[in-house]
Amino acid sequence: MSNPKIVPVILAGGSGTRLWPISRDSLPKQFLSLGGTRTFYQQTLLRVPAAGDSVTAPIVVTGEDFRFFARRQAAELGIDATIVLEPARRDSAAAIFTAARIAAERYGEDSLVLALAADHLVPDVELFRDALLAAAEVAAKGYIVTFGIKPTEPRTSYGYIRTGEALGVAGASRVDSFVEKPDAATAERYLAEGYLWNSGNFIFPASLMLAEAERFEPAILEGVDAAIGAAKTDLGFIRLDKSAFLTIPAKSIDYAVLERTKKAAVIEGRFAWSDIGSWDAVRELGPVAEDGNVTHGPVSLLDSRNAFVHSEGPLVTGIGLDDITIVASDDAILVMPSDRSQDVKNLVAGLKAEKRNEANEHIRIHRPWGTYETICRGDRFHVKKIVVEPGATLSLQKHHHRAEHWVVVKGTAEVTQGERTYIVNENESTYHPVGEIHRVANPGKIPLELIEVQTGSYLGEDDIVRYEDIYNRA
Repeated sequence: MSNPKIVPVILAGGSGTRLWPISRDSLPKQFLSLGGTRTFYQQTLLRVPAAGDSVTAPIVVTGEDFRFFARRQAAELGIDATIVLEPARRDSAAAIFTAARIAAERYGEDSLVLALAADHLVPDVELFRDALLAAAEVAAKGYIVTFGIKPTEPRTSYGYIRTGEALGVAGASRVDSFVEKPDAATAERYLAEGYLWNSGNFIFPASLMLAEAERFEPAILEGVDAAIGAAKTDLGFIRLDKSAFLTIPAKSIDYAVLERTKKAAVIEGRFAWSDIGSWDAVRELGPVAEDGNVTHGPVSLLDSRNAFVHSEGPLVTGIGLDDITIVASDDAILVMPSDRSQDVKNLVAGLKAEKRNEANEHIRIHRPWGTYETICRGDRFHVKKIVVEPGATLSLQKHHHRAEHWVVVKGTAEVTQGERTYIVNENESTYHPVGEIHRVANPGKIPLELIEVQTGSYLGEDDIVRYEDIYNRA
């Protein structure tokens, strides 16, 4: 094939706990904007199409819980992405092998798979595209080409690449070795010796990756092929077979292939890049005031310097802060010395061990039909604000332990109760007793907002018996 297709593959299944409390398992950083106009996932999608006429529509590999985020945010950009759902997290090797197999079947074994993390920031889009075209030229010759970034400082939070023999394309060379995240002294030496940061983004011929997978990790590839072979299409998503996928060992693509193959190459990217892997990295995105402070959201500081304060909820005030980071959401606040941002992941692990709901979920919970958020709750009551998007419908359901009272505050609700369907307008209400089958839909053109008051002896979200659901959750 003289001009192989470039197949963008967006890896969008991560949890992003290092940016807690803003990023959580229920809504991780790739689907957040953190103050920008586009989410990181959307910026990644937009980074690729203008790279050339040979670029295909993207393949997105993500998890069950994120499928509607992935589709909706791509559709907002007018992008028709193929979305592949992993039944469980098995690290990046399984995701990459899956994407390579699908790309080979759709576009030919010589197609070039461009694997991109969904949660990285690359503001210099044109420079990235220049590097992409050079990397594609090298990949077409039979290499797995990683995008290496010229370091700007001795970072200890990134892996590094030692370059080897030049490959005849500007900025391209063989990989002599991949090295793990170094300590500070080693990072200084790597910087002096011309090592590159390992961005974790790369391009390769589909056939080459599959051959190396067969050579190094046949068990992972066998599980991937079985999961693809028994996959089902569900509401337009490709749902990999669960029983086959669960047999796959969890392993990163670095350990599975990149650090073992003799076909690894690197292209030096001159573009700015960050994996947004900590609050330190987010701090670097914001404008710095004369006192060294960086703030976002409702923040007011007095006699403070070199502070980073990010609020997406309440007003945050501070007096006499010095090298302190504060991050506030609606239901959780993180306070730490600014040099401890790498410890946030350990903090979240502790919260999960304590079974704190704040570790995983936000107050506002996203569903295929819209959102709901807690206003207040007690032992026998729970008050929520529910927003149903135009044309959306909740499942036909009942509850064994709770009754529900709905008050419409905006829009029009089409309510089903038992055998009866009726309209509830603004400033009107309806009541569903325990055990009553019911449903709400939004037949209007604007979002439907209602207040739901639940009362009963048990108010858990698992007290739902679904009879019908357009999102196949019944």
